[in-house]
Amino acid sequence: MNEQQGKQQESTRDFMNPPDIPVRKSHSGLELPAIGFGTYKINGFDGIESIESALRVGYRLIDSAYNYENEGIVGRAIRESGIAREDIQVTSKLPGRHQDYDGARVTIEESVARMGLDYIDLYLIHWPNPSKGKYTDAWRALVDAQKQGIVKHIGVSNFLPGHIDMLIHSTGVAPEVNQIELHPYFQQTAQRAYDKTHGIITEAWSPLGRANQMLKDTTLTAIAKKHGISVVQAILRWHVQIGDVCIPKSTNPERQRANIDLTGFTLDGDDMMKIAALDNPEGRSFAQNPQWYEEF
Repeated sequence: MNEQQGKQQESTRDFMNPPDIPVRKSHSGLELPAIGFGTYKINGFDGIESIESALRVGYRLIDSAYNYENEGIVGRAIRESGIAREDIQVTSKLPGRHQDYDGARVTIEESVARMGLDYIDLYLIHWPNPSKGKYTDAWRALVDAQKQGIVKHIGVSNFLPGHIDMLIHSTGVAPEVNQIELHPYFQQTAQRAYDKTHGIITEAWSPLGRANQMLKDTTLTAIAKKHGISVVQAILRWHVQIGDVCIPKSTNPERQRANIDLTGFTLDGDDMMKIAALDNPEGRSFAQNPQWYEEF
């Protein structure tokens, strides 16, 4: 056995099979697990270990972005994991400064090259940046990259219904995923309904909201105590039951395991009604309204 084979065997010996969690399906047939792993602010060699740890406990959907500046370590963790490439789905996102068609095409190619992979499973436009008027050009670039085969599936992030209508009108192609801020304090009922009607998977970033605040919420702590679970597990189970895909982040292996271990209990109707009552139309954690907020 050579050194590389030995490292690969060592890295895979304690990997667990993915837990039996629900799968979400888009209009195109794309299937995503209901729980993925977020990598925002996970960087460097420590980041590689955190991602490999997440893969070890069963995560198979890994979320990244060009602007997270970690596509390289995400790709390396996937390559070195010992898990078959086709069993892992990885996401990246196009930044606003590269939304012109030619710039978008080059940036997508750069993302694939940085990851050191033959393809990226899911590529999203990170924000619509509506005042620049280029998101339909960016969408055409994603459509063409999908035809080329360097990305398998395409979608958007933080897009409102009107933005998505423009994409469909201009290209005839609907996004497969819309990743949005979504948590008990900001439940996005209308947006989720729009996405469902169009066969778009709703994916939740910041699924715990401002976690330090939400973890102290008396309603959520009471629900967690009732079921003998953590508040984080109660919130993530809520995501599972409303039908989205959520992407919690943790660098702690035990918390990673707890965050994906959500199938042994169910929130009842009373729990769900109490959480529904926490919704606030102004509940965005960072005041990033896609009608005006722009990311570059």
